[in-house]
Amino acid sequence: MAINFDNALGVHQYTLGIRAQRAEVIASNIANADTPHYKARDVNFDKALQAASSRQGGLAMSSSDSRHFDLEALSQQNYGYRVPNQPDTGDGNTVDMQKEQSEFMQNALEYQMSLGFLDGKFSGLKKAIRGD
Repeated sequence: MAINFDNALGVHQYTLGIRAQRAEVIASNIANADTPHYKARDVNFDKALQAASSRQGGLAMSSSDSRHFDLEALSQQNYGYRVPNQPDTGDGNTVDMQKEQSEFMQNALEYQMSLGFLDGKFSGLKKAIRGD
């Protein structure tokens, strides 16, 4: 009897990749905090998760199986610009360091939660396979 990983792992397999992509985007915002005219970006998590779990969107990567998906291509479609919370300081940069650091920490915690959920799912699968 084959294991269906989509059913066994649920959305957690998708959330992990999206959270990793979001961490890269937020880190890029932090790195460009002093770059003139840089616009802070973010990943729309809900849209990215919906696209990843439904496997829709122009997937550019060829695959050996129709069930494979290109998470980077999916999340690229779900990037957006963050609405600034502060007035323009004159250089056109929209990065708010306190907000970016807060979002980065929140995303890191949610990434750890996703890892924990996946660990629990895999532990359950191992127990089922061993017959514990």
